[in-house]
Amino acid sequence: MTTQTPTELSLRQLSVSEMDNNCYLLVAGDEALLIDAADNAPALLNLAEEAGARITAVLTTHRHPDHHRALVEVLEATGATHYASFLDTPALPAAVDVELNHGDTIEFAGHSFPVAILRGHTPGGVAISAEIDDQTHLFVGDSLFPGGLGKTTSESDFVRLFNDVSKRIFDVYSDDTIVEPGHGASTTLGAERPHLEIWWERRW
Repeated sequence: MTTQTPTELSLRQLSVSEMDNNCYLLVAGDEALLIDAADNAPALLNLAEEAGARITAVLTTHRHPDHHRALVEVLEATGATHYASFLDTPALPAAVDVELNHGDTIEFAGHSFPVAILRGHTPGGVAISAEIDDQTHLFVGDSLFPGGLGKTTSESDFVRLFNDVSKRIFDVYSDDTIVEPGHGASTTLGAERPHLEIWWERRW
């Protein structure tokens, strides 16, 4: 019995809205997983169509409204399976089909995407990793950016986010891992790792 090799992943990206929200599309053959239906549903659907794929899965990284303004419309148009953190699920505007816990895996078109839950920016943001062109990409929502962590509103939330990002991201993945944030430009863990102590001291 032969096992069919999964179709290689490709990545497409679109920035939407006045808040420069990054929407990422992981494409495998004729299937696509959308990370954050942030805004402009027609543009997101067109992004998949241009890739020759249909959106069969949507991951919402966290509960903040700028990351899910097009969620209901995209889900209604595609019938896609909706994934989100069990901690942020209650605040989302659409039903979640699969509630994610830390250490879970999303299975998509023959690929496996490990799940990390990062607490602090919201009760439980989701990060997933994917291998694309022999490089590891981390899709981290608003938990990690070039130059610092995502916004927190209390000391305890900052400590929680710093610890989760340190232990669940920096301690797990290598320096050449590409970080794909919820807004703005990508970075690498190697570029950010030397600044962890500075982030701890300044509290963001």
